[in-house]
Amino acid sequence: MRRVDAVRGVSFDVPRGSIFGFLGPNGAGKTTTIKILTGLIAPTSGQASLFGFPVGTRKARARLGFLPENPYIYPYLSPREFVEMSARLSGMPSRQIGARTRQVLNEVGILYAAERPVCRLSKGMLQRAGLAAALVADPELLVLDEPMSGLDPVGRKEVRDLIFDQRHRGRTIFFSTHILSDVEVLCDQVSILRKGEVVVSGELRTLLKSDVRRIDVALLGADAGFEARCQASGHKTRRVAERLIVEVEGEERLAPLLRDALDANLRITEVNSRHETPEDLFLREAIEETHV
Repeated sequence: MRRVDAVRGVSFDVPRGSIFGFLGPNGAGKTTTIKILTGLIAPTSGQASLFGFPVGTRKARARLGFLPENPYIYPYLSPREFVEMSARLSGMPSRQIGARTRQVLNEVGILYAAERPVCRLSKGMLQRAGLAAALVADPELLVLDEPMSGLDPVGRKEVRDLIFDQRHRGRTIFFSTHILSDVEVLCDQVSILRKGEVVVSGELRTLLKSDVRRIDVALLGADAGFEARCQASGHKTRRVAERLIVEVEGEERLAPLLRDALDANLRITEVNSRHETPEDLFLREAIEETHV
């Protein structure tokens, strides 16, 4: 088989107590990196450590909780049985297992379904059961591989709330995701991979360009003629219900548009500045450069 370098020269630091987003397109090397950090595979070269201990060692893994993208839970087990099994495998004393299992099942919101067979659980409940197993040994670091994968909007919000709660409890969260709106809400820092290499890494607020990229102006009462004049001036437009949304590129072009709208006796309902988002950053660094 042809040798493939899945990752090469990947380097980043995850500050304690932070929520760290690990981003990249499919095939960029995210899951391979996570498997190295969790000790599931060994790198051919280089070094990685958790809390100062080499990855894969007992001291490193004892402080780590891991939720894979598609957690496999034996279908004939209940969430309680699965979490208790995970607690035993972590070396937890038998006398503590029952109480700790109930505690983490309650934290993730599925204590009410603790005795149901896993084959009867929804995707969201499976994710919660997997997260409970990752939490049962009280780890300092949570590594989550696509924790929102396959969840509906309600399920995603609930998992986001769980991640915030775990950070408030003092844990460090490291997670990969393709859902960039979650990155904007959750992350303190990010690293972006492209073709097995880190192309961007740092605090999210400093990586995003602070200049105004676009200004959206919402107008009521604009007819087709006014919209056509906006388009002739180089503005993009779209209709949302009864409002005309005019996209203004560049702050210097805003004042002339507003004067024209007032002269036409239109009602200006909103003026919103659009700054760079994590999606813009991702497209700029991970996607557009890939096609160069």
